[in-house]
Amino acid sequence: MRKVNWTIFLSITAIVISISTICLQLFVFAKQIPSPDDMYKGMIKQHLQHFSAPLPDSLSFCGEQVPLDNVFVREALDRELTSIMYQHNSTFLILKRSWRFMPEIEQLLAEFGGHDDLKYLAVAESALSDVISPAKASGFWQFMPTTAKEYGMEVTNEWDDRYNLRKATQAAVKYLKSSYTRLGDWALACAAYNCGEGGLKKQMREQGCNDYWGLHLNTETSRYVYRILAYKVLLQNPQQYGFYVRQKDCYQPLQYKEITIDSSITDMAAFAKKINCPYKYFKILNPCVRSSKLTNKTNKKYTFRVLEDKSYSWKHLISQLEDGEEFLN
Repeated sequence: MRKVNWTIFLSITAIVISISTICLQLFVFAKQIPSPDDMYKGMIKQHLQHFSAPLPDSLSFCGEQVPLDNVFVREALDRELTSIMYQHNSTFLILKRSWRFMPEIEQLLAEFGGHDDLKYLAVAESALSDVISPAKASGFWQFMPTTAKEYGMEVTNEWDDRYNLRKATQAAVKYLKSSYTRLGDWALACAAYNCGEGGLKKQMREQGCNDYWGLHLNTETSRYVYRILAYKVLLQNPQQYGFYVRQKDCYQPLQYKEITIDSSITDMAAFAKKINCPYKYFKILNPCVRSSKLTNKTNKKYTFRVLEDKSYSWKHLISQLEDGEEFLN
């Protein structure tokens, strides 16, 4: 009887030891599995290095081939690509903003008949931010006040349509397509967007040159088209240039509703409060608003954006992603 009990005791002890060993191994193994954030940090350490910007074997812009075999064209593109590649803070912010704004810009370009590549012009102009240049050009597409008014945009001290992405994109497409019709080349059309069509044509006549690549222009315009091309190359494959940006780290597209008003607003902050939107967020969502009031004597319709309640939550926004750990590519 004692022998049987001893055998049972040894068997149970062996089983307990085996289970404990397995649990311990699982615990150690689990601790060894890095979290997604740890894996990301490891990748950063692995790829954080300086290297020469690789140029593509071929490159097109708006369906037209860029003569990359020309040594001067190649070196000019290399200069701009290297420059934006090592402007880490600016380029990282552009990549993060692109996740929010590029889908809307792409949709608008398609709607207004503009080539998809024109979105990189907006990047080169404003870094996808509502900036104001020293010359007073404003918005993503950097329209001057006079030009904006010529294309039907309202520009006053109280309201500025240059910050309306839809209207500004429509105007930019119209301007560029018009220039392309007269110049017959998209690189020249983009150069004209930068320096003006009149000045560009003058240089073309004086130099007897009808292509952008061979024209001697001012420094800004000489680099301008190459900067657009460099952004296209980098944004299409950021990892190749050392930028590892996870989708969940980008600025997520916002979900909002629109409110239309056809009367004057005497106190914009009070109006924002009335529609349950903190004034700071109201101004971010409606950059066209340039004053604390809006005078509307003609009962013109003005549209304002207001966030859906859930869009204030970052966790809600990234929950819409299929895989937030996936990198931009």
